[in-house]
Amino acid sequence: MYEKYWGLKEKPFENTPDPRFIYFSHEHLEAISRLTYAVEERKGAALLTGDYGCGKTVMSRLLFERLPADKFGIGLVTNPMLSPIALLREICFQLGIKNTSRSNKTKLLANLNEHLYENLNNNQETVVIIDEAQTIKNPLAFEELRLLLNFQLNERFLMTLILIGQPELRETLDKLKQLKQRLAVRYHLNPLNKKETGKYITHRLEVGGLKRKIFTDQSVNLIWEGSGGIPRMINTISDMCLLLGYNQKLKKINEGIVKDVVSDLGN
Repeated sequence: MYEKYWGLKEKPFENTPDPRFIYFSHEHLEAISRLTYAVEERKGAALLTGDYGCGKTVMSRLLFERLPADKFGIGLVTNPMLSPIALLREICFQLGIKNTSRSNKTKLLANLNEHLYENLNNNQETVVIIDEAQTIKNPLAFEELRLLLNFQLNERFLMTLILIGQPELRETLDKLKQLKQRLAVRYHLNPLNKKETGKYITHRLEVGGLKRKIFTDQSVNLIWEGSGGIPRMINTISDMCLLLGYNQKLKKINEGIVKDVVSDLGN
């Protein structure tokens, strides 16, 4: 709607996990580095946490892109709030294991074990990513995930498990000592600081096709304050600022526009 007015090729602040728009803050670089290390070095299990909207899901999508499809078989579970048996079925389904919708636990584990060895014989690593893992409420579901790490040879794991979730996931894992001890790699994503917020906005505008500066320094500061440095909220505020600026035929996004948007959003 406002793209042509601002000289954009596409909207730059959509809240979708599009890896093209990723801005790599120091912490995002560290996060993807640790996840990649956990997978490539077969560390068994890794944990990534962060507040809502900080970019955790984007990190999982980026990991997909970094790992060659011919060398890695990846199963991504995005809705893990399931019973233990249903979670096992979903993992098998996401890994491409067929005819498991009615299988019992014994059959599921046998099929998974066979799949892991098939991948191993084909020189392919297996990775299971559990996104929104904080939604898992049944401790037995976490126990099933821990037991999956028992699929291993003497010298290596047969799969890598990556848990991604909000900060409360860490509190849950503190009560599950056996699983927590298996997490060889851990990292927590924090919100962006003021300087990073400015770079983030500039980066997304450039990916969207705009090279000139349209957000004043003062407006960026207000966006940072209103968003708390959370990328998802930065996107929401910035997107609405572009819309209001378009409606008012402005040449730049000023403090007044940001204050109106933040007020409307109740931040």
